[in-house]
Amino acid sequence: MPLFQKAAFSTTVADLRDLPTDSQCEVAFAGRSNAGKSSAINTLANHTRLAFVSKTPGRTQHLNYFQLEQGKYFVDLPGYGFAKAPEEIRSQWEGLLAPYLRYREALRGLILIMDSRHPLTELDLQMLDWFAVTGKPIHVLLTKADKLTRQQQAVTLQEVKAVLAEIGGNCTQQLFSSLQKSGVREAEAVLGEWLGLEITEERLPPTGLASEKTARPKKRSAIGWSARRSGKAH
Repeated sequence: MPLFQKAAFSTTVADLRDLPTDSQCEVAFAGRSNAGKSSAINTLANHTRLAFVSKTPGRTQHLNYFQLEQGKYFVDLPGYGFAKAPEEIRSQWEGLLAPYLRYREALRGLILIMDSRHPLTELDLQMLDWFAVTGKPIHVLLTKADKLTRQQQAVTLQEVKAVLAEIGGNCTQQLFSSLQKSGVREAEAVLGEWLGLEITEERLPPTGLASEKTARPKKRSAIGWSARRSGKAH
C-alpha cells in the first residue's frame, strides 16, 4: 500500500490563526501554476481527486491541509506566478504564505514542484532563495518527466542540481511523472523521513534512482518574497 494511502482532506486555512493546533509535523507543497502540484499530491496519495486539479490559475488561494495520520499533514500551498490574479489576492497570498513558511514550527520541509520541461523559472529561483535561509530541507520534484527523453531527463536533473548547489541549503532533487507513476518511491523515502513515517525496505528506491543530495554551501542572506534573485553565489 502506498505510504500516503490514508491521506484525506482536513481543512482550508485563510488566516494563520486557524492553523491546525494538533500538527506535529507537516510538509508543504509549492509550485508555479500548472507545474503539476495537485497531480503530484494525488499520485503520492494514490487518489484521483484529493487535491483539485484546476485549469484556472490562482484557484487555490488558501492553505489546504490533508491529514496523513494523527498530527501529520501535507499542506497544499497556493500556486505562484499568476498574471491573471487580482493584485489584492496576490497580496493576500504573500501575507499568508511568507509568515507560514518562515515561522511555522511544525513545517519540516518544502516540496517544490517544477515542470521538468521548464524548470528554474525566475519565480522558482525566488522561492528557493527565500526558503533556503530557513535551514529546512527542500526537495524538488521535476514533474512531467515522461515528456522528456532519457537524455533530456539526465541533462535537466544535472542542471537543477548545479543551481541548487549555488543557492545553498539542504536540497535534493528527482524526476517525477504522475502519468507513469515514476519517482513515487524516491519521493516517499524523502517525505517519510521528514514526517517520521515508517518505510519498509521494499519501499526504498532502487539503486541508481535515489535523489542526490547537493553539497551544503554557505547560507545566503534572507530576501523578500517577490525580490529578484540577487546575483550568483560567491
